[in-house]
Amino acid sequence: MASYTPTVSLDDPRTSTGGNGHIPPRHHDGDDFGSSFFDVRLRRARLGLVVGLTGIVMIFISFSSAYVVRQGLPTLDPRTDVLFHDWFPVPLPRLLLINTAVLLISSLTMEIARRQAARKAALAQLVSVPGVSMHAKEEVSWLALTVVLGLSFLAGQWMAWRQLAASGFYVASSPSSSFVYLLTGMHGVHLFGGVVALLTAGAASLLRRPADSLAIAVDVTGWYWHFMAFLWVYILCLLEFVH
Repeated sequence: MASYTPTVSLDDPRTSTGGNGHIPPRHHDGDDFGSSFFDVRLRRARLGLVVGLTGIVMIFISFSSAYVVRQGLPTLDPRTDVLFHDWFPVPLPRLLLINTAVLLISSLTMEIARRQAARKAALAQLVSVPGVSMHAKEEVSWLALTVVLGLSFLAGQWMAWRQLAASGFYVASSPSSSFVYLLTGMHGVHLFGGVVALLTAGAASLLRRPADSLAIAVDVTGWYWHFMAFLWVYILCLLEFVH
Protein backbone atom coordinates (compact mmCIF):
# COMPACT_ATOMS: atom_id res chain seq x y z
CA MET A 1 0.00 0.00 0.00
CA ALA A 2 1.29 3.47 -0.94
CA SER A 3 1.95 5.83 1.92
CA TYR A 4 1.82 9.66 2.00
CA THR A 5 4.61 11.57 3.69
CA PRO A 6 4.04 15.30 4.30
CA THR A 7 6.78 17.53 2.95
CA VAL A 8 6.14 20.27 5.51
CA SER A 9 7.01 19.63 9.14
CA LEU A 10 4.57 20.84 11.77
CA ASP A 11 7.43 21.71 14.08
CA ASP A 12 9.31 23.71 11.48
CA PRO A 13 6.93 24.87 8.80
CA ARG A 14 8.52 26.07 5.60
CA THR A 15 7.08 27.23 2.35
CA SER A 16 8.47 27.30 -1.11
CA THR A 17 8.25 31.11 -1.24
CA GLY A 18 9.91 31.96 2.03
CA GLY A 19 12.20 29.06 2.78
CA ASN A 20 12.99 30.35 6.26
CA GLY A 21 10.00 29.07 8.23
CA HIS A 22 8.46 32.52 8.78
CA ILE A 23 5.07 33.70 7.62
CA PRO A 24 5.40 36.55 5.12
CA PRO A 25 4.54 39.87 6.72
CA ARG A 26 1.29 41.64 5.92
CA HIS A 27 1.75 45.08 4.48
CA HIS A 28 -0.58 47.99 5.22
CA ASP A 29 -2.33 49.45 2.29
CA GLY A 30 -0.71 52.75 1.42
CA ASP A 31 -3.98 54.61 0.82
CA ASP A 32 -5.46 53.49 4.15
CA PHE A 33 -2.34 54.51 6.03
CA GLY A 34 -2.21 57.88 4.29
CA SER A 35 -5.88 58.53 4.97
CA SER A 36 -5.46 57.66 8.64
CA PHE A 37 -2.42 59.91 8.97
CA PHE A 38 -4.31 62.73 7.26
CA ASP A 39 -7.20 62.38 9.74
CA VAL A 40 -4.80 62.53 12.68
CA ARG A 41 -3.14 65.68 11.35
CA LEU A 42 -6.51 67.29 10.68
CA ARG A 43 -7.76 66.57 14.20
CA ARG A 44 -4.60 68.02 15.71
CA ALA A 45 -4.88 71.16 13.58
CA ARG A 46 -8.52 71.64 14.54
CA LEU A 47 -7.69 71.13 18.21
CA GLY A 48 -5.04 73.83 17.96
CA LEU A 49 -7.62 76.10 16.32
CA VAL A 50 -10.08 75.52 19.16
CA VAL A 51 -7.41 76.46 21.70
CA GLY A 52 -6.64 79.66 19.81
CA LEU A 53 -10.30 80.58 19.40
CA THR A 54 -10.87 80.08 23.11
CA GLY A 55 -8.47 82.92 23.83
CA ILE A 56 -10.22 85.17 21.31
CA VAL A 57 -13.61 84.36 22.83
CA MET A 58 -12.36 85.28 26.28
CA ILE A 59 -11.06 88.62 24.99
CA PHE A 60 -14.36 89.61 23.42
CA ILE A 61 -16.36 88.37 26.40
CA SER A 62 -14.35 90.70 28.61
CA PHE A 63 -14.87 93.57 26.16
CA SER A 64 -18.61 92.87 26.01
CA SER A 65 -18.89 92.80 29.80
CA ALA A 66 -17.01 96.09 30.08
CA TYR A 67 -19.24 97.58 27.38
CA VAL A 68 -22.43 96.67 29.21
CA VAL A 69 -21.18 97.69 32.67
CA ARG A 70 -19.72 101.01 31.50
CA GLN A 71 -23.06 102.14 30.12
CA GLY A 72 -24.53 102.46 33.61
CA LEU A 73 -21.53 103.98 35.34
CA PRO A 74 -21.48 107.75 35.93
CA THR A 75 -18.37 109.90 35.59
CA LEU A 76 -17.08 112.38 38.14
CA ASP A 77 -16.48 115.90 36.87
CA PRO A 78 -13.22 117.01 38.54
CA ARG A 79 -14.15 120.69 38.26
CA THR A 80 -17.55 120.53 39.93
CA ASP A 81 -17.28 117.19 41.80
CA VAL A 82 -20.61 116.21 40.28
CA LEU A 83 -21.45 112.82 38.84
CA PHE A 84 -22.90 112.92 35.34
CA HIS A 85 -23.83 110.39 32.70
CA ASP A 86 -21.43 110.56 29.74
CA TRP A 87 -22.65 107.60 27.72
CA PHE A 88 -24.16 108.72 24.42
CA PRO A 89 -25.45 106.26 21.79
CA VAL A 90 -23.31 106.23 18.66
CA PRO A 91 -25.28 106.13 15.38
CA LEU A 92 -23.68 103.34 13.41
CA PRO A 93 -23.05 104.01 9.71
CA ARG A 94 -25.32 102.14 7.31
CA LEU A 95 -22.18 101.07 5.52
CA LEU A 96 -21.71 98.45 8.23
CA LEU A 97 -24.71 96.55 6.84
CA ILE A 98 -23.03 96.35 3.45
CA ASN A 99 -19.81 95.23 5.12
CA THR A 100 -21.75 92.52 6.95
CA ALA A 101 -23.19 91.24 3.68
CA VAL A 102 -19.71 91.18 2.12
CA LEU A 103 -18.31 89.20 5.06
CA LEU A 104 -21.17 86.68 4.99
CA ILE A 105 -20.64 86.14 1.26
CA SER A 106 -16.93 85.64 1.89
CA SER A 107 -17.83 83.00 4.48
CA LEU A 108 -19.78 81.17 1.78
CA THR A 109 -16.90 81.32 -0.70
CA MET A 110 -14.53 80.19 2.05
CA GLU A 111 -16.69 77.12 2.68
CA ILE A 112 -16.64 76.30 -1.03
CA ALA A 113 -12.85 76.62 -1.04
CA ARG A 114 -12.57 74.42 2.05
CA ARG A 115 -14.67 71.65 0.53
CA GLN A 116 -12.83 71.96 -2.77
CA ALA A 117 -9.46 71.51 -1.04
CA ALA A 118 -10.75 68.50 0.91
CA ARG A 119 -12.04 66.95 -2.30
CA LYS A 120 -8.72 67.43 -4.07
CA ALA A 121 -6.87 65.86 -1.14
CA ALA A 122 -9.12 62.81 -1.36
CA LEU A 123 -8.67 62.50 -5.12
CA ALA A 124 -4.91 62.99 -4.94
CA GLN A 125 -4.52 59.37 -3.85
CA LEU A 126 -6.04 58.19 -7.13
CA VAL A 127 -3.20 59.56 -9.19
CA SER A 128 -0.99 56.55 -8.46
CA VAL A 129 -3.72 54.04 -9.33
CA PRO A 130 -3.11 52.50 -12.79
CA GLY A 131 -5.70 53.39 -15.36
CA VAL A 132 -7.04 56.39 -13.40
CA SER A 133 -6.26 59.91 -14.42
CA MET A 134 -7.60 63.23 -13.24
CA HIS A 135 -8.07 66.09 -15.65
CA ALA A 136 -9.86 68.65 -13.51
CA LYS A 137 -11.29 71.63 -15.29
CA GLU A 138 -10.03 75.06 -14.43
CA GLU A 139 -12.30 76.31 -11.68
CA VAL A 140 -12.78 79.69 -10.11
CA SER A 141 -10.34 80.17 -7.28
CA TRP A 142 -12.72 80.54 -4.37
CA LEU A 143 -9.75 81.04 -2.10
CA ALA A 144 -8.66 84.13 -4.01
CA LEU A 145 -12.23 85.42 -4.10
CA THR A 146 -12.43 85.07 -0.33
CA VAL A 147 -9.26 87.13 0.05
CA VAL A 148 -10.71 89.87 -2.16
CA LEU A 149 -13.94 89.94 -0.17
CA GLY A 150 -12.04 89.96 3.12
CA LEU A 151 -9.94 92.93 2.03
CA SER A 152 -13.10 94.63 0.79
CA PHE A 153 -14.63 94.19 4.23
CA LEU A 154 -11.59 95.73 5.91
CA ALA A 155 -11.65 98.63 3.45
CA GLY A 156 -15.35 99.11 4.20
CA GLN A 157 -14.63 99.17 7.92
CA TRP A 158 -12.06 101.90 7.38
CA MET A 159 -14.63 103.91 5.42
CA ALA A 160 -17.13 103.42 8.24
CA TRP A 161 -14.56 104.82 10.68
CA ARG A 162 -14.15 107.82 8.40
CA GLN A 163 -17.91 108.38 8.46
CA LEU A 164 -17.94 108.21 12.26
CA ALA A 165 -15.14 110.76 12.44
CA ALA A 166 -16.96 113.03 9.99
CA SER A 167 -20.00 112.89 12.28
CA GLY A 168 -17.90 114.01 15.26
CA PHE A 169 -17.42 110.61 16.89
CA TYR A 170 -13.70 110.07 17.43
CA VAL A 171 -11.89 107.49 19.52
CA ALA A 172 -11.67 109.80 22.53
CA SER A 173 -14.95 111.65 22.04
CA SER A 174 -16.86 109.55 24.58
CA PRO A 175 -16.70 106.11 26.20
CA SER A 176 -19.37 104.83 23.82
CA SER A 177 -17.43 105.85 20.71
CA SER A 178 -14.24 104.42 22.22
CA PHE A 179 -15.91 101.03 22.57
CA VAL A 180 -17.13 101.17 18.97
CA TYR A 181 -13.61 101.69 17.70
CA LEU A 182 -12.21 99.12 20.13
CA LEU A 183 -14.61 96.31 19.23
CA THR A 184 -14.57 96.87 15.48
CA GLY A 185 -10.80 97.45 15.47
CA MET A 186 -10.01 94.27 17.39
CA HIS A 187 -12.23 92.29 15.05
CA GLY A 188 -10.49 93.83 12.05
CA VAL A 189 -7.07 92.86 13.41
CA HIS A 190 -8.13 89.24 13.89
CA LEU A 191 -9.79 89.14 10.46
CA PHE A 192 -6.60 90.47 8.87
CA GLY A 193 -4.82 87.51 10.45
CA GLY A 194 -7.26 85.27 8.55
CA VAL A 195 -6.43 87.11 5.32
CA VAL A 196 -2.72 86.45 5.91
CA ALA A 197 -3.50 82.76 6.48
CA LEU A 198 -5.46 82.66 3.22
CA LEU A 199 -2.59 84.28 1.33
CA THR A 200 -0.22 81.71 2.81
CA ALA A 201 -2.49 78.88 1.71
CA GLY A 202 -2.74 80.39 -1.76
CA ALA A 203 1.05 80.62 -1.99
CA ALA A 204 1.32 76.98 -0.93
CA SER A 205 -1.08 76.05 -3.73
CA LEU A 206 1.00 77.96 -6.31
CA LEU A 207 4.15 76.24 -5.06
CA ARG A 208 2.54 72.81 -5.65
CA ARG A 209 2.54 71.77 -2.01
CA PRO A 210 1.01 68.37 -1.16
CA ALA A 211 -2.75 68.34 -1.44
CA ASP A 212 -3.25 66.98 2.07
CA SER A 213 -1.17 69.74 3.68
CA LEU A 214 -3.02 72.35 1.64
CA ALA A 215 -6.38 70.85 2.63
CA ILE A 216 -5.49 71.03 6.32
CA ALA A 217 -4.39 74.66 6.04
CA VAL A 218 -7.55 75.65 4.16
CA ASP A 219 -9.77 73.67 6.53
CA VAL A 220 -8.42 75.36 9.66
CA THR A 221 -8.46 78.79 8.01
CA GLY A 222 -12.01 78.16 6.82
CA TRP A 223 -13.35 77.44 10.30
CA TYR A 224 -11.46 80.46 11.61
CA TRP A 225 -13.07 82.59 8.90
CA HIS A 226 -16.55 81.32 9.77
CA PHE A 227 -15.89 82.21 13.40
CA MET A 228 -14.86 85.73 12.39
CA ALA A 229 -18.11 86.15 10.45
CA PHE A 230 -20.16 84.95 13.42
CA LEU A 231 -18.16 87.20 15.76
CA TRP A 232 -18.81 90.24 13.59
CA VAL A 233 -22.57 89.62 13.58
CA TYR A 234 -22.42 89.36 17.37
CA ILE A 235 -20.47 92.64 17.66
CA LEU A 236 -22.87 94.43 15.34
CA CYS A 237 -25.89 93.25 17.35
CA LEU A 238 -24.16 94.26 20.59
CA LEU A 239 -23.50 97.79 19.35
CA GLU A 240 -26.90 98.20 17.77
CA PHE A 241 -29.29 96.73 20.31
CA VAL A 242 -27.57 96.74 23.71
CA HIS A 243 -28.13 100.24 25.14
